[in-house]
Amino acid sequence: MIVALLAASGGHWAALQSVAWTTMLAKNLQSASMSRALETTFDGKHPCPLCKAVAAGKAAEQKSEFNLELKRLEYPPAPDGFILVAPAQFRLLPQTNFSAETLAHKPPVPPPRDRFV
Repeated sequence: MIVALLAASGGHWAALQSVAWTTMLAKNLQSASMSRALETTFDGKHPCPLCKAVAAGKAAEQKSEFNLELKRLEYPPAPDGFILVAPAQFRLLPQTNFSAETLAHKPPVPPPRDRFV
């Protein structure tokens, strides 16, 4: 249920973006200092292919979300004269008491005893 909730709220894009940032940071750390690698990774001016794919996917998902068309609900035609008819036979079922006291009974034989006692 948690996975479905995350997928419905766009959590998969956040997970993919996290993977993209981690990959970019690792590549940037190979050739630059920590501060420069962090700046290059998160400035938005140097997106990797996965960052571009995530951005395109988010944009496509947002466009399709608001593309809903409201349609008029159509119901089948109802008959003009709706009549309730009583059943031909009617009988009340007997009242039964299903309380715990009426259902509790003792077993017909005593329980078996342990042989090794």
